[in-house]
Amino acid sequence: LFRQHLRPRPRNSHKGSFGSAGIVGGAPGMAGAALLAGRAALGLGAGRVYVGMIEALAVDPMQPELMLRTPADVLGLATALAIGPGLGSSDGALDLLRGTIDASLPVTLDADALNLLASHPVLFTKVSRRKAPTILTPHPAEAARLLGASTETVQADRVAAALELARRGNALIALKGCGTVVARPDGHWWINSSGNPGLASAGSGDVLAGMITALAAQAWPAEAALLAAVHLHGCGADDLVAAGRGPIGLTASEIIGAARQRLNRWIADA
Repeated sequence: LFRQHLRPRPRNSHKGSFGSAGIVGGAPGMAGAALLAGRAALGLGAGRVYVGMIEALAVDPMQPELMLRTPADVLGLATALAIGPGLGSSDGALDLLRGTIDASLPVTLDADALNLLASHPVLFTKVSRRKAPTILTPHPAEAARLLGASTETVQADRVAAALELARRGNALIALKGCGTVVARPDGHWWINSSGNPGLASAGSGDVLAGMITALAAQAWPAEAALLAAVHLHGCGADDLVAAGRGPIGLTASEIIGAARQRLNRWIADA
C-alpha cells in the first residue's frame, strides 16, 4: 500500500528536501506529549521539526535538534502539522485548534484536539470542509465522544465506528487499538496487523502522531503516510519484543528508534 514511497535519499540531499514537521501542544504538566511527538517526527526523517509549546521551554535537553517555538510561529513554518499532544482544553488551546483547522496543509488531529472537537461540534463541521488532507487518530473513548456514543458501542463494531467518523469528518481515520482500523470517507478500510500490548503505555499515541506528521512533511500522500506510520509503529514495538525488551515495561520513547531502524530496512529492501 505504501511501498512506492520507500525510496533511498539522493546523495545531494539537504534538510530542506524533507519538509518541516510542526507539533502543537505541550500545555503545563503535559510538555512530554508534544516532545515525544517531535522526537518521533525527527526519528522518521523530517528535515526540520518545530514544536509549538504552550508551556514555554528553551530546549529539549534529550533532543536538542528540536526547534521549540511558540504555537503561533509553528503554524506558519510547517509543511505538515499535528495538534493535540498535551494541548489541554483552555481557551488558548481552542484558538490554536481553530487556526490549525484553517491552515491549508496536511493536519493530524490527536488527543486533546479530538476532545475539543467533540465539545465544539461547529469546529468538527469546519474540519469536514477542509480542502487539505485531514487525519484523525482517536482511541475508542475519543471516538465515542466524537460520535456521541459509548466506548462500548465503538468497540462492538470498530469498523463501523471508524467509517462513520471518516464520513462525518471527511477525513482519514486511525481508530487505535488491537487491530487499528484505518478508514477513509469513501468506505474503504484496513485493519493493521502489527503491534502488541507493549503499545498500551503512556505516550504511544503521541509518537504515532509525530510519525504520521514526519511522513506527511516529506510529501507522502496522507493515506500512505497514515498507513505506513500505523504499521511501522506496531512493527517497531514487535521488533522490541522480539529482542526481549517488552511487552511489559515498553515505553513510547523506545518505539522511535525501533521504527527508524525498521523504516531504513524497508527502504534498503525495496
